[in-house]
Amino acid sequence: MKEVWRILPKGIVLLCEGYKKFGFTREGNCIVYREWAPAAAAAQLIGDFNNWDGRKHNMERDKFGVWSIRLPDVRGVSAIPHGSKVRIRIKKGDDTWVDRIPAWIKYAVVDPTVFAADYDGVYWDPPLRERYHFKHARPQKPSAPLIYEAHVGMSSKEPRVSSYREFADEVLPRIKANNYNTIQLMAIMEHAYYGCFGYHVTNFFAVSSRSGTPEDLKYLIDQAHSMGLRVLMDVVHSHASTNAVDGLAGYDLGQPAQESYFHTGARGYHKLWDSRLFNYGSWEVQRFLLSNLRWWMDEYMFDGFRFDGITSMLYHHHGLNMRFSGNYYEYFSEATDVEAVMYLMLANDLVHKMYPDATVIAEDVSGFPTLCRPVSEGGVGFDYRLAMGIPDKWMEYLKVKEEEDWSMGDIVHTLTNRRYKEPCVAYSESHDQSMVGDKSYAFLLMDKEMYFSMLATQPSNPIVDRGIALHKMIHFITMALGGEGYLNFMGNEFGHPEWIDFPRQGNNWSFDKCRRLWDLADRDDLRYKFMNNFNRAMIGLGESFQFVGSSKQYISNKSETERVIAFERGDLVFVFNFHSTNTYPELKVGCEIPGNYRICLDSDAAEFGGHSRVDHEVNHCTNPEGEPGKPETGYNNRPHSFMVMSPSRSCQVYHKVSE
Repeated sequence: MKEVWRILPKGIVLLCEGYKKFGFTREGNCIVYREWAPAAAAAQLIGDFNNWDGRKHNMERDKFGVWSIRLPDVRGVSAIPHGSKVRIRIKKGDDTWVDRIPAWIKYAVVDPTVFAADYDGVYWDPPLRERYHFKHARPQKPSAPLIYEAHVGMSSKEPRVSSYREFADEVLPRIKANNYNTIQLMAIMEHAYYGCFGYHVTNFFAVSSRSGTPEDLKYLIDQAHSMGLRVLMDVVHSHASTNAVDGLAGYDLGQPAQESYFHTGARGYHKLWDSRLFNYGSWEVQRFLLSNLRWWMDEYMFDGFRFDGITSMLYHHHGLNMRFSGNYYEYFSEATDVEAVMYLMLANDLVHKMYPDATVIAEDVSGFPTLCRPVSEGGVGFDYRLAMGIPDKWMEYLKVKEEEDWSMGDIVHTLTNRRYKEPCVAYSESHDQSMVGDKSYAFLLMDKEMYFSMLATQPSNPIVDRGIALHKMIHFITMALGGEGYLNFMGNEFGHPEWIDFPRQGNNWSFDKCRRLWDLADRDDLRYKFMNNFNRAMIGLGESFQFVGSSKQYISNKSETERVIAFERGDLVFVFNFHSTNTYPELKVGCEIPGNYRICLDSDAAEFGGHSRVDHEVNHCTNPEGEPGKPETGYNNRPHSFMVMSPSRSCQVYHKVSE
């Protein structure tokens, strides 16, 4: 680490080490607490340690608006005990006092027995014997991230909030067994409202206390690393909760933007999200957010980030009521928030110089050019962007179009429509597609039949048979053709039914739809196992053949008549037959490399709930096509071809074998 920091500009190093100065730190035999609050007329430190009476713990202000106080140890014992509650009491300009949670607090808790109770900051400095010490190094960066998106709190099959340690012991083995190489953890940063899915952050440096302590989260990440799984964090720097009592918004006391974390007026408020918007041009905001990134990577050994809500940051209009056509004036104009773009460049430059193998992903729906080009080239510096148009297309097909109206050309265009040399993480459905008001793809395909017709011991129901077949094909063609990485949300790998609905007043605070029914996939007498088996096989194929990150991609057939899509990715040949009834016993498929080909994955296999219509022992020998060196004379512009059996509503993958 010391070698890495020597190559960073000194100013950036100081900006990203804010947690070593602000909040609670140890300096010799003292606790030192510092807080940037230039709008405060006075400040006191209060908590359990002084019976919430701050009159003897007044803080001093420097010329930069930083308030501080030193608390010497008493006879060798910390003046503030580890685990005790703390707050800062701030005097406003009108001489009234308000209590706030320290902005740099590392842990915050709430009394779960009191409805709508306020949070309290917690002084977190466990003795050496109680601290978690990492045992395992970070895994190497994969050629293509195969990401399992997960929410720890809703990962239990029971209707309750799950813990970091339960997730580590019970869910991580499932993720590993399904061959994923990366986990993306949602809702880690503390958020007072559980139903916000973790996106209305109140305490940016604190782990969500609903699922455990900071040491528990470290245990989870270390266990993941022991299994060879990298861990990304869903980081929210695009906005902050308006909750002033529990969160950062409480430091906005009506002061001008240069003395606040947020912009003033309309520029500082997101009307759709009901959240506050950062003033990215402020040195103190940059210090806070850049330090936040380094804190999560240094303290918790995260392997990178997925930045939420990037579109809102990139433009003053936040992408609201916009339909981006690709015209560059939509991206580079007075509507572009240059300060936010510069912050993202700083953030990516920092993370990649700190950890060259870090993975940083942008959630952007606009298609902003250069988002995934290096900062050294003038790009924004992300490694990947989420291919957000893909799930929108599948939603349109599943909810609006009849199956016979699905266009093969439209599917191919959607899956391959990405900027040159700007890698994408493809996904067919994430948490967004399952939120209340929508349904998981499995439930859209099979609906109420999932309650009555999923027994594998009974003859298959036509609706369920169709649903499972299309579920496998949709997820697999998205992975195979949609990008340079792949993402799946927790439970969708086995066709989790229904939808996600967090406890709220409208559902009588029920956890019933805020959990994962793992036993559905575990039961041998249910058909969920078929989707889970196929997901495990397709992710394993990606790990074995490394085709997801391959730049070699050629679509040779997208027939609307046959409803067939055939393409090469890496060294494999893929055939998807979307026809509802037509099976093609002798379908000709083009390829580049001559030789013998055999099936390496078949969605129609019995273990995946198929009908076993394809013989896996057959060798498929290629034939030359056209004139050598003239692709246009070949079959579908390919110099070789071979014949395959292509059953309806199924997909097969072929690999070249030795002669």
